[in-house]
Amino acid sequence: MIRFLSLALVGMTCFALSAPLLALTPEQSRALTQGDVDSRVIAIQQVLVAPDDKTAALLQALADDAVKVNGSQVYLMRDGKAYDPITGQELALPSSAEDVINNNRMRGEIDAALSALQLLSPVVAKRVDAVKLMLKEPDITKLPMLEKALSAETDSEAKKLMFLARAAIMINSDKTDERLKAAKVLAQNQTPETVLLLNQRLSQEESKEVRTQIESSLKTIQSALGWGEKLGTLFTGISLGSILLLVALGLAITYGLMGVINMAHGELMMIGAYATYVVQTMFRQYLPAAFDGYLLVAVPVSFFSAALVGAVLERLVLRHLYGRPLETLLATWGISLVLMQSVRSIFGAQNVGVENPAWMSGGLQVLSNLSLPYNRLVIIGFALFVLIGMALLIGKTRLGLFVRGVTQNRPMASALGVHTARVDTYAFSLGCGIAGLAGCALSQIGNVGPDLGQNYIVDAFKVVVLGGVGQLAGTVYAALGLGLMNKLLEGIAGAVLAKIAVLVFIIIFIQKRPQGLFAMKGRSAEA
Repeated sequence: MIRFLSLALVGMTCFALSAPLLALTPEQSRALTQGDVDSRVIAIQQVLVAPDDKTAALLQALADDAVKVNGSQVYLMRDGKAYDPITGQELALPSSAEDVINNNRMRGEIDAALSALQLLSPVVAKRVDAVKLMLKEPDITKLPMLEKALSAETDSEAKKLMFLARAAIMINSDKTDERLKAAKVLAQNQTPETVLLLNQRLSQEESKEVRTQIESSLKTIQSALGWGEKLGTLFTGISLGSILLLVALGLAITYGLMGVINMAHGELMMIGAYATYVVQTMFRQYLPAAFDGYLLVAVPVSFFSAALVGAVLERLVLRHLYGRPLETLLATWGISLVLMQSVRSIFGAQNVGVENPAWMSGGLQVLSNLSLPYNRLVIIGFALFVLIGMALLIGKTRLGLFVRGVTQNRPMASALGVHTARVDTYAFSLGCGIAGLAGCALSQIGNVGPDLGQNYIVDAFKVVVLGGVGQLAGTVYAALGLGLMNKLLEGIAGAVLAKIAVLVFIIIFIQKRPQGLFAMKGRSAEA
């Protein structure tokens, strides 16, 4: 019944489009606010034929639950005062006035109407957003307004989208030639929503010619979407690889260069993440105007927080356990439990949320089914920045020379005047600081909790072992390789089987090549 009324209304209003624009009338305001849901829905469709500013204001007030009625009089509420929606004059609100109640269906119709009104907005971006929404949810009752907007549209992009939206509506037309034309046009709209729309129409279509065209359009769209899925898998693999790289870079120093099996590495990442949370909280409380810049402060704070904890651990515990790997493993495991419980005592056992700055929110729309989140892109760039900085530090600075010298031949370095104990502290603190940076990055893509580091520590050791102990280049290749392998296998076998397959691959690889992808060369191989 409602569908019949809607179609009838479209037929009547198509004629009305050529008539002069009329302002909102008292009868229309009453029809929008009183009566049953079906009649109010029809009233909304009628006012959308020739909307004005008063129509938009009343619909917005209905969406905000800011409308009251008393008999035949409608009151628009604003700032605690009542106004006539037609004249805009302030009115005395009687005590008997009642709120207009909107159920879920009515709210959906109001929201759809407000979105459709954006088709007539003077701002191109708003018109484009309105058409995109109409493409996702084509509605024949919005066709008159779409035709009106299309006839007046001057922007080429918006006009193209309007043609596509019109085709999405006309694919269900009663006329065969219109459905055929719509099916051809929709081949240009390569989105999952269009696939669903065409499949729905295909299941009902009786015309052989239209069915053939729909099937052809579906093949074209699915071919384009396939590329989006492949590129999406590649991006997620690189994104995971960049996170693993950040996590593993610290281990590349503490384990790769120093030979310390640090089971508390994940908890040092957790410290960096909580340091970011504390900085965020301070900015929100004391510097709300500068909140979007809190990450610029959080990065060094997370680094130095984790580095300081690492320096204390090295001085008090690990210094006395060098050359004793089993005792080191057990000690660092105990330290990880202490750090987790300390965090639970200070911040609570529940996860805490870290909010992205405004410039990291949203994403870059590359294809219809491929969006690259800004936070992931920033983390990839950040991982590259940390990698370059670490490579320059180890390869080009005096501290890096001392670290490499002590790692390769401690007695000789000591004989040449190198303070080996101090170098050990600096190197271990550096590795822990990089773990803190990894925690800062991870806080931007998920919740922060006491168990944050436990999810990555095993994968980090996989990366270091697979890449080759003490080899930065191997760490990079291994991190990206494992990230891509995980995501590719997840699409085939699922997340659990993918992790099992990766672990089996690493075991077999290490059996054949114990030194990893890149083996140490020269005298360092004898250390």
